[in-house]
Parts: sequence; C-alpha cells; structure tokens
Amino acid sequence: MKEVAVLLNGLREAGVIRNYALFGAMAEVRYAESVSTFDVDVLVDLPDTKRLDALQPIYDYCSRLGLKPEGEAIRVGDWPVQFIQAFSDLTREAMETADEFSYEGAPFRVVRPDHLAAIALSVGRLKDFNRIIALLDAGAADREALERLAARHGLTEKWAAFRRRFLDE
Repeated sequence: MKEVAVLLNGLREAGVIRNYALFGAMAEVRYAESVSTFDVDVLVDLPDTKRLDALQPIYDYCSRLGLKPEGEAIRVGDWPVQFIQAFSDLTREAMETADEFSYEGAPFRVVRPDHLAAIALSVGRLKDFNRIIALLDAGAADREALERLAARHGLTEKWAAFRRRFLDE
C-alpha cells in the first residue's frame, strides 16, 4: 500500500489531482475488522472536471511511471487502484475532511468512518449496509454523527429505513 500512497501524493504534488482520499473497503479496514476486497477505491478531486475524459491525466501520469491500466483500474504494486471522481457533495465533503495517516512514512488520506458510512448509505447495496454495520459495531462510526450527515445530504429516509431494517428501531 505504500506504493499507492506515494502515487497519490505524487499525483497531488504534480497538480494532476487537487486532492484524494481512500474510501470503500480498504478505508473500512482502517477502522473496523478486515474485509475481503480486490481493489483500492480512491476519491479524487480533479482540476478540470469539464473534460469528457476527466481521468485521462491520471492515466497519462501513471503511464509515464510505467504503471499499466487493468480494466477500470491502474495496477500499483499488488493493488488495482480505481480512481473515482468525487460525485456528490457528500463525497467531496468526505474527501476534504479525510484523516491523514502515515503509512510506512508516506502520508495517506482516508475518508473518516462517519462519512464512509454515509457514502455506503447513499449507495445502498447489501455490501454497503454491511459496511455501515461493521463501522457501527467497531465503534468507529457514531450513530448521531451519521444521522446528522444523512440529514445534511438528503439521506434521512434511507437512514430511517436502514435503522428499521438493521438496527431494530
């Protein structure tokens, strides 16, 4: 994962991206028990979002480093890394408020657990609901903070349905 952290920081320093934050299953691993995943999902803030091929500068930068695409991802060491442009106010907020950790000496930005749970709630697949439960059970995500995020980002009904279905409320 250090190679991924180095790449992401390099992309930011080169101005290819403005910001980034790890999210998805690999971010969940930072806060809760391990989960099975095959790739690394990274939210990115791009300087030119009007391009039809907005992610192309990332692929070009990676190509110059000898990193090759694999489907929708770029292979970085052992990991396929999928770059996902921040797609909502929630994901932009999650990226901006991400925690920064050191991974073997390299800074690494990771979406905070409450935002990770709120993003999972917004997507709404079974594996996303499992992520919310895991984050709540681990004590990483706070129910009140999640409720506030849900209200602020138009997810109140989804949060109420989740609570009824999974939290017996």
